[in-house]
Amino acid sequence: MSIVTAQPYGTLTGAQKAAILILAIGDDQRKRIFTLLDEDEIREISISMVKLGSIQAAIVEQLCAEFAASVGDPNGLAGGLESTERLLLKNLPPDRVAQILEEIRGPAGRTMWDKLGNVGGSVLAGFLKNEYPQTVAVVMSKITPDRAAKVLAELPETFASEVVMRLLRMETVQKDVLDSVERTLRSEFLSNLARTDRGDPHEKMAHIFNNLDGKSEKRFLLALERRDQDAADRVRALMFTFEDLRRIPAQGIQVLLRGVQKNRIALALKGASTEMKELFFKNLSDRAGKMLREEIEGLGPVKLRDVEDARAELVRVAKELAGQGRIEIKVGSAVEDEVVY
Repeated sequence: MSIVTAQPYGTLTGAQKAAILILAIGDDQRKRIFTLLDEDEIREISISMVKLGSIQAAIVEQLCAEFAASVGDPNGLAGGLESTERLLLKNLPPDRVAQILEEIRGPAGRTMWDKLGNVGGSVLAGFLKNEYPQTVAVVMSKITPDRAAKVLAELPETFASEVVMRLLRMETVQKDVLDSVERTLRSEFLSNLARTDRGDPHEKMAHIFNNLDGKSEKRFLLALERRDQDAADRVRALMFTFEDLRRIPAQGIQVLLRGVQKNRIALALKGASTEMKELFFKNLSDRAGKMLREEIEGLGPVKLRDVEDARAELVRVAKELAGQGRIEIKVGSAVEDEVVY
């Protein structure tokens, strides 16, 4: 067992300092701190704690003094991308700082494979289709099965078949091969993704508004209009709403109908305009259309929130299907697509 007293205070790691501080405080405070840590942090601190051994009182006093000085700073503590970048540049080479910040701006996740799990299947497939099948097989073996399935479905058929065969024949991946694949993904994929994924803030806000309930959506849009009419108009133009389902061609509506439970469709159409109802009725058989009409009429009074939730579900499924390339959402309104003679 190593003894912390044998090493200078300045050489203690962050995990060691955290372990000492947690040991020094009371049980109630310790319990509250552990509830705020994730499993990896608890594991790292616990490992350091096991290796601490005897701790001199002077070490504890110095640590507590440092902690108190930091917390007691009249300017307070301020985290953020800029302050983090300044701190890193004082302690690390610029190229390493750039790499870390690109990873922070990129997909969330502690490890490379966690990050890939948060990248869209079509985006990841677009990169991997230019790699060797064996490389793709290694990646597929490390990400979750559901993510691997989405990527596989997006790859060209012949190439995907080759990847499947490599996966079936794959044995234990050697560490140097895995390290090489990780370096390639980090330098050629995630870093580029971080630079290009910042996107239009109006588009991001439109996605956020799309996930609000109808009442909140109207409230925030009205507030935005009062402060910045141009920004509100841009966000509104980028939003995809329940009424925008009219921009989906008939074949796409039929695909959407198969992707949502019929009772949810009935609830979404409760109180909808005749035009919206007909959009769905005309893409069903006479018998199925009649059954849907009867189900809508049989619902009776329903909560507005429940209707809005059902409509939001239809919109979400439609956007997912569009992202998968299974349906098309026409640009512009249905009126703009009409021909005037």
